Amino acid sequence: MTYFNRFACCLVNYGHTRSIICDTQRNNYYFIPNSLYILLTEEFPNFSIEEIYDNYGEENEKHLKDYLNFLLVNEIGFIDTQIIKELIPLNLNYKVAEPISSIIIDLSKESFFLEDSFQIAKFIDTNRIKQLQIRCYDLIDLNTFFKFLNNLSKTTLKGIEIILPYEMKLENRLISKNIIKSNDKINTLIYFGCDKNKQDKYLNRIIIYVEDKIINKKNCGLISSNYFNSNLETYTLSNNHNSCLHKKISIDSEGNIRNCPSMPQSFGNIKDTTLEEALNHKDFKKYWNLTKDNIEVCKDCEFRYICTDCRAYTERKHTNKDGLDTSKPLKCGYNPYNGEWEEWSKNPLKEKAINYYGIQELVKKL
Repeated sequence: MTYFNRFACCLVNYGHTRSIICDTQRNNYYFIPNSLYILLTEEFPNFSIEEIYDNYGEENEKHLKDYLNFLLVNEIGFIDTQIIKELIPLNLNYKVAEPISSIIIDLSKESFFLEDSFQIAKFIDTNRIKQLQIRCYDLIDLNTFFKFLNNLSKTTLKGIEIILPYEMKLENRLISKNIIKSNDKINTLIYFGCDKNKQDKYLNRIIIYVEDKIINKKNCGLISSNYFNSNLETYTLSNNHNSCLHKKISIDSEGNIRNCPSMPQSFGNIKDTTLEEALNHKDFKKYWNLTKDNIEVCKDCEFRYICTDCRAYTERKHTNKDGLDTSKPLKCGYNPYNGEWEEWSKNPLKEKAINYYGIQELVKKL
């Protein structure tokens, strides 16, 4: 007798039309038919390959052999003379000790807090925040920006991602090198509004150039396969919590404190409200534990544990018993019921929500 043993790091997601195997160790995923999902979850863990051949009959033998070959070639598992009990399933719990794990700060040339980042730096240290994303929508003074950045980097932060308009690169061709050299916590630098998409590196830091024209926070929330991440951290986070908002806090360019800069509810402004006060507001964490398994349409999608979510822009069709918006993200063009992608902005069923959010101009430019 022989048995197929699936590696513990290869997790399977069931979808309405098809399923996927997520190799969380290699950060990769593979499409599979739902019939193979059943084999992987119900048949292989309990029966020998020979028994499965007998159960499915000669007419299905070729399909079974093709499936096994696919699994072995892609190193999803291995064949042995027994089911290896030592292949303990991965613990899919997600636990982060810090009260807040990431912070987003939006900047414009009018952002008053550029000159005084003491409160923000103190909050980062107190809550042991590890990740910071800074998004600049227009040209800002570089000297002021460097000072702001350096003040925040003297904290518990481990990684900083910066998003800038490409115009700043055109005005100062050494900007990338100067920013990266000035701060060893910067891991990614992204320029938007470029002539073409490309990627570069400097001192082992990633520099990404994208064609997308990011005008303001209304550009947030796009769901795309380009943003899928099948590593174990993303997978376990999405299993247990909201993949976008869990343990996140943000400051928009006007100083308003939100879960995400694009979320409608503000919990005060840093002019007169501390970040701790905002964090302790009764509604601040209300979306933190809303998983994709509880969001309409997403719950039937094979990508639900490797995809991001967006509660700022949704189709506004469903609400749960707690009053939370459980609608599909507005800017998602994937249909799990036929396995096809379409341009989300061209879907007439989304027109009402597009008008509600006032993003008609954004849609016209897509």
